[in-house]
Amino acid sequence: MTAGLRVLMAQFNATVGDIPGNAEGILSMTQDAVREQGAEMVVFPELALTGYPPEDLLLRPSIGVRVERAVAHIAANMPEVVLVFGAPQVTDEGLVNAAMVLDSGRVLGHAAKQYLPNQDVFDEKRWFIPAVETSVFELRGLPVAITICEDIWHERPAASAAEKGARLLINLNASPYHLNRQPERRERLARVARAHNLSIVYVNLVGGQDELVFDGGSLAFDGQGRECTRAPRFDEGLHAVMLDATGGILETEAAPEPDEDALAYRALCVGLRDYIGKNGFPSVVLGLSGGIDSALTLAVAVDALGADRVAAVMMPFRYTSGISLEDAERMTNGLGVEYRVLSIESIYEAFMGTLAESFGGQAADTTEENLQARIRGTLLMSLSNKFGSLVLTTGNKSELAVGYSTLYGDMAGGFSVLKDVSKTLVYRLSRWRNQEQEAIPQRIIERPPSAELAPDQKDEDSLPPYEVLDRILALYVEKDVSAEGIIAEGYAREDVMRAVRLVDINEYKRRQAPIGTRITQRGFGRDRRYPITNRWKAGD
Repeated sequence: MTAGLRVLMAQFNATVGDIPGNAEGILSMTQDAVREQGAEMVVFPELALTGYPPEDLLLRPSIGVRVERAVAHIAANMPEVVLVFGAPQVTDEGLVNAAMVLDSGRVLGHAAKQYLPNQDVFDEKRWFIPAVETSVFELRGLPVAITICEDIWHERPAASAAEKGARLLINLNASPYHLNRQPERRERLARVARAHNLSIVYVNLVGGQDELVFDGGSLAFDGQGRECTRAPRFDEGLHAVMLDATGGILETEAAPEPDEDALAYRALCVGLRDYIGKNGFPSVVLGLSGGIDSALTLAVAVDALGADRVAAVMMPFRYTSGISLEDAERMTNGLGVEYRVLSIESIYEAFMGTLAESFGGQAADTTEENLQARIRGTLLMSLSNKFGSLVLTTGNKSELAVGYSTLYGDMAGGFSVLKDVSKTLVYRLSRWRNQEQEAIPQRIIERPPSAELAPDQKDEDSLPPYEVLDRILALYVEKDVSAEGIIAEGYAREDVMRAVRLVDINEYKRRQAPIGTRITQRGFGRDRRYPITNRWKAGD
């Protein structure tokens, strides 16, 4: 091997289940890497061939045949280069999460994942068996260890690689984004590299898959634990790492690192864009209220998809303020989206007339408020049905946590952009979005939040202030701190017990909510699994 081995980290946006399409994508990027950047080695993320996570598609009887066919196709058509990519492999012992290793059309073998995560959003022990040792390959004269994702968080794989004489450790990843995730990765990689005097190339997936979104941000560290290469976040592409004959890193390149609000906003855009694109929806439609949640949802939709694929509907009622109507029109005009106003007044009166005898003179309560939301949900779903547009719901994580939402009303839809975004983060992201150009009218950001389902209604009439509520919810939902533990941190017992009770009794609503992009360490969905029917009492 000559000095200057050029390794290309391929940040790849795979589509789950599209094995032939992903194979063509791997080939295309590999050809570009060789032709345009002189690559001698190209590395793709974990399970790039199937997309991640393929879930129970891995249990289909034909999975082995499909993967074998795709690997053979890649081998037959690849250029002269070392190629490493993730794919499931059927072995005599069972299915493994593997990294395929090819050189100029020859399949050299595979390395299998040793540590299978089975927490948070991961359930890999359902599908795979673990490997028992680290695989080391001689690639262009350099001993290279190959590990997969979770392996880098454990000591044994890297220690074994060093013991076997590896000079470079390649780690394939499908590591989902959540707030403040990258510092954890960088700290761990630096420590492992330094402890074992290994250069590390860490390649991560990009793109959205249902509620998960992958942020790329691939990294390279030298044997002293110095960060040498940093790829952009959320962008598909090829990024070079130059190695010398001993595996040392010769050149450095570092993409700018955006602040966390910018990354969170980008995560929402990518999550929505890929859900719409990979599922073949032509457009989206959402209900505007004149409030901040629907305003931020609209801004994300336009930034993710383009104004020509977004429609907004204002559905006023007697409690809708003139300010809300003005702000909604101003925002839609500014963003250039299709906009219509559909009054629900006559529809509401028709419903109430039909229900009058059944209600038997009962006093008005939240039933009438929920009816307004359900009429709006019906109108949006009808527009969706007629034009094929996916309905975006506009509720936030704080509301979903405490049940401040209406089943078959504002919860009716196919994708929830803000499902994992707390109310306080909604405000932060709205202000961030307005820094360069105002998309959200300032008055929307400054007004007290209200569902406008009753006269002079304010959210804080029913809930603690969001600054307090969101801190309580973060502890209870994301950290699993007990009610008494939260109270011990200085929060008022009344606020804590009320919030915790609302979270506990509203699981049935959350089970019926649409999916949405996960951006925190623990969202409502696949990584928080609580029973609907239970007699657990807050404070136990």
